[in-house]
Amino acid sequence: MSQGAGDSGSLLLLAGLLSVLGPSPTLSIHVYTHREVYGTVGSHVTLSCSFWSSEWISEDISITWHFQAEGSRDSISIFHYAKGQPYIDDVGSFKERMEWVGNPHRKDGSIVIHNLDYTDNGTFTCDVKNPP
Repeated sequence: MSQGAGDSGSLLLLAGLLSVLGPSPTLSIHVYTHREVYGTVGSHVTLSCSFWSSEWISEDISITWHFQAEGSRDSISIFHYAKGQPYIDDVGSFKERMEWVGNPHRKDGSIVIHNLDYTDNGTFTCDVKNPP
């Protein structure tokens, strides 16, 4: 009988700790992209990435695009924007075919990929951070 009482006490303590911790003091940023984008081989496509934050856009904002090829388990970074400068990763098949067209002050992190190839089929992910 004492074990049952001990278990109830543990559960009550855990519930008490969770209510004391409360919600996290961080604020979220909402990122919007198209679910699917289609292009034809040899053409170009714009990968749109817009975002919304209730906070002002800081000078430390960063935007990173990742690519995961269809059938692959790994993703690679293909583009990064930080400290007011765009950086196209110098490895991989996108390095000479990518163009930064976004403007973080307009809440836009879009890129264009030129000269599409069959190997470009996969998942592209836009990640935006607006510290603090």
